[in-house]
Amino acid sequence: MNLKDQIVQKIASSDVKIAVIGLGEIGLRLAVAFAAEGLAVTGLDTYDERVEAINAGRNYVRDLATDKIEQLVSSGKLKASSDFSQLANADAIFICVPTPLDAFKKPDMSYIEQACSAIADNMTAGTFICLESTTYPTTTEDFLLPIIKERSQFIHGRDFWLAYSPERVDPGNQQFHTRNTPKVIGALSDEGLEIGKQLYRKIVDHVHPVSSPRVAEMVKIMENTYRLVNISLVNELALLCGKMDIDIWEVIEAAKTKPYGFQPFYPGPGIGGHCIPLDPFYLEHIAKKFDFDLSLIHTAGHINNMMAHRMTIKITSALNRHKKAINGSKILFLGVAYKANINDYRESPALKIMEEVAKKGGELCYHDPLIPTISICGDTKTSAVQLTENLLKTADCVVITTNHDAFDPNFILNNSQLIVDLRNAIDEQSDKVYKL
Repeated sequence: MNLKDQIVQKIASSDVKIAVIGLGEIGLRLAVAFAAEGLAVTGLDTYDERVEAINAGRNYVRDLATDKIEQLVSSGKLKASSDFSQLANADAIFICVPTPLDAFKKPDMSYIEQACSAIADNMTAGTFICLESTTYPTTTEDFLLPIIKERSQFIHGRDFWLAYSPERVDPGNQQFHTRNTPKVIGALSDEGLEIGKQLYRKIVDHVHPVSSPRVAEMVKIMENTYRLVNISLVNELALLCGKMDIDIWEVIEAAKTKPYGFQPFYPGPGIGGHCIPLDPFYLEHIAKKFDFDLSLIHTAGHINNMMAHRMTIKITSALNRHKKAINGSKILFLGVAYKANINDYRESPALKIMEEVAKKGGELCYHDPLIPTISICGDTKTSAVQLTENLLKTADCVVITTNHDAFDPNFILNNSQLIVDLRNAIDEQSDKVYKL
C-alpha cells in the first residue's frame, strides 16, 4: 500500500493524527473541530500561555464552549505543546499562524517560514500539509513548497502533499460556524486534493475544491477585498451625507427595499480584524510582481486608513459646538473591539481614534465588557473602567465605537452630556447626539 492510500485509510477509520500549528482563534477552532470528531489532535504554539491554558482545559476564544475543550482534553483527543518535534507523529498538519504586515505594509512571512522550517525538520514521509493563514496568491507553490522540499529532501506528490484552504471564521456569528460554512481547498496535486477533501469532510458539510492553491488563495483575498471596497464606499458616502444633512442610515434602509442588485453595507469608524484591513496590501504586494496597478483597491484601503482621522475631526467638531476644546476634555470610549460582541481588538479603529485623540490632549478612558485591558500609544497599558451613571455624566464626550449588545442606549443617552455615535446605536434624535 502506497503512502497516499495509507493516509486515506487512516482518515476513513478516524485513525489519522492531526497537528495544528498556531493556537490563535483560527487554529484553536480547527483543532477543536477535528478533536470533536474523534481524531487525535496536537496543537503547537510558541506561546506557553496558550499551551498551558489548553492543557488545563481553559478556553480563551469567546465563541468556543469551555466545557467542550475540557472534555476533549480530559479524553485525550486534544492536547497542546510547544515541542515541534511532535510533528513527526502527525499524518496531517495545518498551518494557522499570523500573517501581519511589516512597518512598510508588506506581508510579514516570518511566521509561515518558521512553521514550514519546523515541519520540514520533523515530519515523516506520507504527510499532508495545508496552509490556512491569509496570504497572497502563489504563496503555497512559490514560498512554502521550496522551503519544505529543500529542508526535508522529500519529494512532493510522493512523500508529502501540499494544499491551501482559506479560513472562513466570522467571530460572533450565531448562524454560521465551522460545520455549516463551506470550505474551499486547492492542492498542488490531485492526490493532495483528494486527501484534503476527505479530511475537511470530517468537520465541514460541504467542501468546494478548486484547481490550484493560487485560486484558493485568491478566493480569500477576493472575499475580504469585496467587503473592504463596499464598506469603504458606504463610509465615504456617510461622510458626504453628513455634510449634506442626509441620514445615511435612512438611505440604506430605503435602498434595501430593492429586491435585486443591492446588498447593504453599514458605515462605521473604520474596518478592523485580522483580515479585511490587511488583505489589500497582500494583493498589492503580488500585483506589483505582475506589473499591475490595483487602483480601486488602493483607493478603498486609503479611505479606510483615513477613517480614524476623520472620526477624530468629528469628535473635535462636536466638542467645539459645545464650546469645549478636545485638549483637556474627558472623553469616554464605549467599545474597543473591532466588531460587536467579540473580545478581539486587532486593527480596531477604536484604538486608532483613541491614539489620535490622546495626541491632541484628550483625557481618555474606555469601557468594554469583553476587553479588560488594551495597549495604546505604543506599549501603554490601559484598563477598562466601570460604566456608571456618574462616569457618563462627568465625561465631556462619550464616543460609541463598538455597538455591543450589553450597552443600553437609553442609559447612555439619558446620562451623557455629549455623544458621538459612530455605530448608529442611538435611534432617538437629540441635540447632544452627533452621528457618523
